[in-house]
Amino acid sequence: MSQQSDPAASAPLAPAPVAPATYRSVLAVREFRVVFLAQVIATLGNVVAQITLAITVYERTRSPLLSSLTFALGFAPYVFGATLLSAVADRRPARDVMVACQAVSCAVVGVMAVPGMPIPVLLALLLVLGTVAPVFQGARAASLPDLLSGSGYALGRSLLRLVSQSTQIIGFAVGGLLLLVMTSSQALLAAAVTFGLAVLLLRFGVRRRPARQPEGDARGSVARASLSGVRQVLAVPGLRPLLLLTWLPPAFAVAPEALASPYADELGGGSAAVGLLLCAAPAGSVVGELLAGTLLSARTRVRMMLPTAVLMFVPLLGFAFRPGLWVAVALLTVCGLGFTYAMGLDQRVIDATPEALRGRALTITLAGLMITQGLGFAAAGAVAEFLPPHVVIVLVGSLGLLTLAWCGASLRGRGAGRANRPAAADRAG
Repeated sequence: MSQQSDPAASAPLAPAPVAPATYRSVLAVREFRVVFLAQVIATLGNVVAQITLAITVYERTRSPLLSSLTFALGFAPYVFGATLLSAVADRRPARDVMVACQAVSCAVVGVMAVPGMPIPVLLALLLVLGTVAPVFQGARAASLPDLLSGSGYALGRSLLRLVSQSTQIIGFAVGGLLLLVMTSSQALLAAAVTFGLAVLLLRFGVRRRPARQPEGDARGSVARASLSGVRQVLAVPGLRPLLLLTWLPPAFAVAPEALASPYADELGGGSAAVGLLLCAAPAGSVVGELLAGTLLSARTRVRMMLPTAVLMFVPLLGFAFRPGLWVAVALLTVCGLGFTYAMGLDQRVIDATPEALRGRALTITLAGLMITQGLGFAAAGAVAEFLPPHVVIVLVGSLGLLTLAWCGASLRGRGAGRANRPAAADRAG
């Protein structure tokens, strides 16, 4: 006897609706919690190492220049790490890369802790730390889509940014307290231990997944593949304007931070005024990311990306009136809200990046952000040698708005339809 199939039974099942990602759902993922905790611990160790070295170098040399170099040298090698080592993030499993980078950091800071280490050796070791940093950050960012599906990626990146900003502030306080009860060598050894704990967390708390680039495709040296990867990343359709939007606005937006001391001096304020000016924008960015991550969907964050970025610069135009301290703090707090544009931008970048290039693309993206911000700091200070600080801030605000307009036009020229892709992320998130 023949059987007739039930049309209802044979019809394809509609995908079950999935609730959009939230900060709570992201933190409910066990592997992400491990990455999150490792980030907190390693950031504390890194900041403690930085402040300890800065104080140690100054005490031994009495040179403000050499002391400041202990901060600058942590960022200078980002160009080298991103251009010559970024292929590692795709050739090797992400967990292996993260563990290896943190192990190198642990060893380097441990060597720094040796009493009496010559200053040139300390500075050379700082270059090593700065070289592995972009590789680690790229591998970590590239691993997040494996841990967090859909719109969870942008929220995961947001949480890591929030913890980095908060932990850096705490880290400077912890470093100062440690040096009251420890020698500099002991403080550096404590920092090395934090990197060791991060190694253990990542090694035993994150699953080892295959590399994105198959072993048979990984030919040639890492440096050659990394340089080729830079060209490939910049050639991806639609990705270049997103990279420019990642790099250029923050390069202008750091000007008030770079000029906090001279502007406070212009107002007749002291160190407390400098501290308030420095804390305003980070506080605004923390509030903005928490609100956007809690109240807005992934689609809305992407749609509001450029309008939100405008907030970084419009308040800076108010400095034309040379506002007093509390008005300046309020203006900079609103500027900080504008940094929330990065949440929508993160989703656009990951949607536009081919999976095989993900590690290299995110390594280059994060390294470029650090480099352009460093250049922005230097440029703002250089211009302020010739113009009053409040005039420089207004000039930077105007240039920032022009940059956003140019980047926005480039994105529209590439096809705004790509902005709709995160709608799938909303359903999957």
